[in-house]
Amino acid sequence: MNLAVVILAAGQGTRMKSSRPKVLHRLGGQPLVEYALAAAQSLTDQRPVLVIGHGADAVRAALGERVTYVTQAEQLGTGHAVQQAAPLLKGRSDYVVVTYSDMPLIRVESLHALAETQARNPGPLTMLTVISEGLRDFGRVVRSPDGPVHAIVEETQATPEQKRIAELNAGAYCFKADWLWDALPRLPLSPKGEYYLTDLVHLAVADGGRVEAVTIADETEVIGINTRAQLAEAEAALRQRVNERWMAEGVTLIDPATTYIEPSAQLGRDTVVMPNTHIQGRSLIGEDCVIGPNTILRDTTIGDRCQVECSVLEGAFLADEVTMGPFARLRPGARLERGVRMGNFGEVKNSTLGPGTHMGHFSYVGDATIGEHVNIGAGTITCNYDGVKKSRTVIEDHAFIGSDTMLVAPVTVGAHARTGAGAVVTKDVPPDSLAVGMPARVIRRMKAEG
Repeated sequence: MNLAVVILAAGQGTRMKSSRPKVLHRLGGQPLVEYALAAAQSLTDQRPVLVIGHGADAVRAALGERVTYVTQAEQLGTGHAVQQAAPLLKGRSDYVVVTYSDMPLIRVESLHALAETQARNPGPLTMLTVISEGLRDFGRVVRSPDGPVHAIVEETQATPEQKRIAELNAGAYCFKADWLWDALPRLPLSPKGEYYLTDLVHLAVADGGRVEAVTIADETEVIGINTRAQLAEAEAALRQRVNERWMAEGVTLIDPATTYIEPSAQLGRDTVVMPNTHIQGRSLIGEDCVIGPNTILRDTTIGDRCQVECSVLEGAFLADEVTMGPFARLRPGARLERGVRMGNFGEVKNSTLGPGTHMGHFSYVGDATIGEHVNIGAGTITCNYDGVKKSRTVIEDHAFIGSDTMLVAPVTVGAHARTGAGAVVTKDVPPDSLAVGMPARVIRRMKAEG
C-alpha cells in the first residue's frame, strides 16, 4: 500500500503553561511525538512528514533526521497544517494518513485498520471514531441511514439530540491522496479564521463520496493532551496498558497501581515486581527475578534469578543469580557477574565484579576490575580520583579485602592476597601476601612460593 503519513505537531500548547513544546513533554519516559512516529513507521516505509511550528528548533533537535519537516508559519487550523505538506507529497502516494502528535495512545492496530478500510473504500476518506458516553469536546459523528458517515457536528454547534450521539470523532483520517490535495484548497474559512480537517467530511459528502469509519471501543486511545492534567491521565492509562501486557505474559505485579514500567522495557516470565518499582528506558529483566520494592532500574540489563531490593541501578549489567541491596546503587558501567552478592549501602561505578564475589555494605568500588570469589569487606573504598585523573584498581581472584581498606589507585592486589582491616593500600600487593597498616606494608607471605 503506497501510503504517506502526516503528523500534526505545530500547536503552541498554551494550556500546558510551559516553555517546552507540547510534543516534547514526556509520557512513559519518551516525548509525546515519539508515539506518533512509531505508529507511522509501522504503517509505511516512507519517512513521516511532521508539521511543526511552535518550538520548531527544539523539535528538530530532539528528532533529528528521522522525519521530513514542514513548517506551518501561521497557525490557521488543522486543514491549513496538512496543506503545508502538499508540495512534498502531491503525486507521490496513493493514500495519506493524518494523525496528531498529542494523541499518543492510539494503538497501531487501530491505524492499520483505518488504512486497510480506506483501501477498500471507493470514497475519498475513512475516519477513526470512538464510542463513549463520557468524553466531552469531541465532534459527534452523524451517519446516513445506510451506514456511512454523513457529517461531523462539533459539540458547541450540536443540538441536544446530537449531543446524545455516543460515536465521536477520534481525529485520525486516511484519505485518497489525489482527492485530499484537491479538496484542501476548497476548505471553508471558519468563524475563527481557520481551516479545519473536519470540514473535509462535508466536502466528501458534497462530492458524492462515501465516508467510512473504523470504530474503537477503548476511549483511552483518544486521550488528547492539552493540559498537565490530561498528561497525567494519559500516563495512568499507558501504565495500565503496559502492566496488563506484562501480567498477561507471565510477570507478577504485586501492586500494579504502584508499578511503573516504561513501554521500552522488557521482562521475563515468573519475575515478580514489588510495589513502588520504576523500570525505565531500555531495561531488560530475565526470568524468575524479584525486583523491588522501592527500586529504580534505568537502561539496565538483569539476568535470570536475580534479587534487587530497594536499590537504584542505571546503565548496569547483572548476570544470573545476583543478589543486591537493600539501598545499593549501580552507576553506569557497573557489571556484576554470576552469583555476585552486594550488600546494603554499597555503590559500584564503571567496574566489574567477577563471578561469586561478595561486596560488603557501606563500600564503594569505582573504576575497578575485581576477579572471581573476592571478598570485599564493609567500608572498603577504591580511591580512584586524585583531583586530576581517574585511575583503576585491580583485585585478582580469591583476594580478601579487610573492612575499611582504602585502595589508592592505580593499584593491584594479587590473587589470594589479603589486606588487614583499616589498611591504606598505596602500592601493589603481591599474590598470596598480607598487607596491613597505613600506609599498608606486606608483613608476610600467605604461603610458600614455588
